[in-house]
Amino acid sequence: MLFFITNPAFLLSHRLPVALAARDAGYEVHVASMGGPAVAQIEALGLAHHVLPLSRTSMRPWTEARSLWAVWRLFRRLRPGLVHAVTLKSVLYGGIAARLAGVPAYVAAISGLGYVFIQGSGVRGVLKRLALVLYRLALGHPNSRVIFQNTADRDVLERAGAVRPGQAVLVRGSGVDLDRFAPRPWPAGPVTVAMASRLLHDKGVREFVEAARMSAARGDGLRWRLAGSLDPDNPASVTAGELEAWRAEGAIEYVGECADVAGFYAQAHIVTLPSYREGLPKSLIEAAACGRPVVTTDVPGCRDAIESGVSGVLVPPRDARALADAVAALARDEALRVRMGAAGRALAERDFGLDRIVRAHLDVYRALAGR
Repeated sequence: MLFFITNPAFLLSHRLPVALAARDAGYEVHVASMGGPAVAQIEALGLAHHVLPLSRTSMRPWTEARSLWAVWRLFRRLRPGLVHAVTLKSVLYGGIAARLAGVPAYVAAISGLGYVFIQGSGVRGVLKRLALVLYRLALGHPNSRVIFQNTADRDVLERAGAVRPGQAVLVRGSGVDLDRFAPRPWPAGPVTVAMASRLLHDKGVREFVEAARMSAARGDGLRWRLAGSLDPDNPASVTAGELEAWRAEGAIEYVGECADVAGFYAQAHIVTLPSYREGLPKSLIEAAACGRPVVTTDVPGCRDAIESGVSGVLVPPRDARALADAVAALARDEALRVRMGAAGRALAERDFGLDRIVRAHLDVYRALAGR
């Protein structure tokens, strides 16, 4: 079987346990992606890797046609019995190439519909219509399943006629290691609010910073800590200048890219992600597993990662004041934070454990491959 993914680092961060479980179940596992430092790590784990000429953000027709041709050629040469495509461009190109190359079985993992589905006007509206056409082509493989992380994304593609009845499978996220992400003692000192995310405007980073400003202006006495890295290839990325201005202002503490997210959350009392739309955010299920209450937005994906009013609080998207108010209310109520944290841990154990997610993927593979 072949995992097809644009960025190899995403396989390591979100799909590696599934790939290793497939190998242990008897599949000969290959990975195809663009190049990058993560390739060496993938190969060190004993997985065969194939570099493809891919770009995460290119929209140039000739470049994209070359990429699709290269994917088709790889599929024709390897003859995989099953292709599992992850992330938007891989799902679209992988599905089209799998049909043209006669791949027997195809799995598409929809981990969010992408930034073009956040707003439907202007350029994004045109891109959204184009994406729906490509989804219909890519997901038309006769022996395929489409894995969704939330029902809203599923419903969008079913209404658009891109997904057939019985083709969709709901798997809630990419799972969390419940031993690594476990509750730790609450930290001493002022109530600390944490956000761990790629630094994209669509993730709600601006709202996080503005809420921190509001909190400081009214003397809430909270620490607002941000972890993550810039993504200059992404059109929604925060710029280096913006980030430096925020650091200089002092309303937030920026800690850089964080390799130890569990340790980062252990130093927090509240975790937030004010995103505009998600598949099912890994950062929030990790926060739940760590026993930390969550404040997030009432949008697809984010609302699916919590139990509203039980393990966390929902606020409107793009509303920094609502975010600041919800965080302040939770900061004032220690007993509520403790209850919500415990409820989040119970939710993670029930729905988000890594073993459960891995088994769900293997069940999909067996159903398609007849194993």
